[in-house]
Amino acid sequence: MLGANDGIVSTASLLLGVAAADGTPAAMLTTGLAALAAGAGSMAVGEYVSVSSQRDAEQADIAKETAELAEVPERELDELTGIYISKGLDRSLARQVAEQLTAGDALAAHLSEELGITEQNQANPFQAAWTSASAFAGGAAIPIVAMALSPREARIMITLAVTLVALAMLGYVGAKLGRAAPARPMIRVLVGGTAAMAFTMVIGKLVGTAVA
Repeated sequence: MLGANDGIVSTASLLLGVAAADGTPAAMLTTGLAALAAGAGSMAVGEYVSVSSQRDAEQADIAKETAELAEVPERELDELTGIYISKGLDRSLARQVAEQLTAGDALAAHLSEELGITEQNQANPFQAAWTSASAFAGGAAIPIVAMALSPREARIMITLAVTLVALAMLGYVGAKLGRAAPARPMIRVLVGGTAAMAFTMVIGKLVGTAVA
């Protein structure tokens, strides 16, 4: 959601800023495609670096747990027992559960219960990079297509309308996925997007007038 929102708002703002400066259709298309490529690349690199750092931290935690299980297994068993006691089990049952899990896969049990690390949720830098770049590119394509297909005299209004509809839909979907009432998220994303686009258009108009 964040990547798609960023793609829509930043690309639409750039396009509208150039349009306000009376840019040519070629300049508009170049601006849009450059914004899409640069934004998607930036999102991919940023996510890759961020998630790689998270992955490194996870690997360090895994190495630490592995060493502790080998060096002080009884202390680790006590830790696991304590975790289950804190979750509401009585001491005897907590000890039995800890012993059975330790006999099966001690490392997996400790990683899951102590650190929240499982095989399913381990950080994946490449997946994060691809997902983020794709979301940004998908969002950026919306104002680009709207601007490209609009007649010159109406391109600003049509692009604004299409962008605001896209932002409203994104806010609605995000709210539904988060099981929240959609009104506030939709208003928030619309107000933020409108402010960003208006500011860029003012700058574009001022620059276009000064250059002309």
